[in-house]
Amino acid sequence: MLDYSILKAEGILQLVPHAPLNEKDFTGLTVAVDSYLSAHPKLHGVLIYSQEFPGWENFGAFSAHMRFARQHHEQIERIALVTDSNFAAVAEALGKHFTAAKFKHFAFVDDKAAVEWLQSEPE
Repeated sequence: MLDYSILKAEGILQLVPHAPLNEKDFTGLTVAVDSYLSAHPKLHGVLIYSQEFPGWENFGAFSAHMRFARQHHEQIERIALVTDSNFAAVAEALGKHFTAAKFKHFAFVDDKAAVEWLQSEPE
């Protein structure tokens, strides 16, 4: 299960996974993000907040995640991964490889610093 919301004034997408991700998570997420992007040129940031990464329900869910990333990676300026998961290093390496967005890892307790980084002026 994936909870998501868009802070419209800030242009920040917040993602909070609670259970292994499934294909339906990305169907709803795509509709919400595409709706936002129809009126805005970019998302200034994506905040992914989860103490531990729950993984994917199956290969279809993983494929849906990769499809979402491929379709939107050029419209995202920054990604803040807020987690204590060991998967963070792998996610950061993949994020830097597959997206033009700036990618930064924060400890789970540093969510406020992550939001501040997402809202700061580009370097």
